[in-house]
Amino acid sequence: MTLAAATQLAAATNEDLAHLSNTLIYSSMAVYTLAFFAYITEWIFGSRSKIGRTAAALTTEATKKSPAVTVTQAGSTAVLERPEVVVRAAAGARDVPDGPGAHGGDAQGDLYGRIAVSLTVLAFLVQLGGVVARAASVERAPWGNMYEFNITFSTVAVAVYLTLLALKKNVRWLGLFLITTVLLDLGIAVTVLYTASDQLVPALHSYWLYIHVSTAILCGAVFYVGAVSTILYLFKDSYENKLAKGGTPGTFATSFLERLPASATLDKFSYRVNAAVFPLWTFTIIAGAIWAGDAWGRYWGWDPKETWAFITWVAYACYLHARATAGWKGRKAAYLALIAFGCWLFNYYGVNIFVGGMHSYAGV
Repeated sequence: MTLAAATQLAAATNEDLAHLSNTLIYSSMAVYTLAFFAYITEWIFGSRSKIGRTAAALTTEATKKSPAVTVTQAGSTAVLERPEVVVRAAAGARDVPDGPGAHGGDAQGDLYGRIAVSLTVLAFLVQLGGVVARAASVERAPWGNMYEFNITFSTVAVAVYLTLLALKKNVRWLGLFLITTVLLDLGIAVTVLYTASDQLVPALHSYWLYIHVSTAILCGAVFYVGAVSTILYLFKDSYENKLAKGGTPGTFATSFLERLPASATLDKFSYRVNAAVFPLWTFTIIAGAIWAGDAWGRYWGWDPKETWAFITWVAYACYLHARATAGWKGRKAAYLALIAFGCWLFNYYGVNIFVGGMHSYAGV
């Protein structure tokens, strides 16, 4: 076989792989859509559950002081007071039990929730196949432009969610919000950001591409999970505040919010995921600086991408510091977390599309 024929065959093979990748991405969107409707059905069945409607009533019963206990030791009798039962607590917060989940204790709702998770797993595997096929078609890491970054980012976000479920964490309530945004992300990717398979610009030909960009994708996926839980925390906290003041939330708010975990639980969850990934984001910036030194002969040049990566780091550092500072816990810290995630989003979308610089690899 001549060199020209071999080259032509390789090009044809890469084109077939690119077509396969596109087919798998569209197929995953179809399965994600089915999962979306299954999650919706879980919430609908859960809204009719009496368990869901009476979840708030458990607070009073759970926090009542239990009767004393009589203990006999060495012929003498001692009376011990049982401690109060605390279901969920945070400094200065209410003691509120976690809601029963999206299914609201309804058996049919729980069934549809399990179906939704199964469909999510299937869609994730199909999408992962699409990402791998894209990588094979370009013979490199599949994140050389915004289209590739998007399809990889949403894959990793779903992987984070499924990993938490596999670890027996109570996060199925996250499924509907996650799948909704994943569908939006993939829709934007295949319509606005799509870029045909191509080779990298010279500056990206480095093993640091695998290190720096992969960690950035993982950090963004975890930051996203933290942002969703933070938003839900703000809604749940307002709901609990209204109940504590004797107010009556609307029917929809009651049906929806009382099935979520307590605000203290959501707050703790978002803090833990953000705190866990913050050191990795620090490493991502350091790795990018080292790569810049190899590629451009300088470690830091205040390029827009570098600047906003640093601003994002500062914003999350302020959030973590606020969590440890009296008077800044709760809603104030939550607002900082959302500002920090907004910085991350602008660092990706805004800088890549609207701001020029040495990191302009949007491909759109």
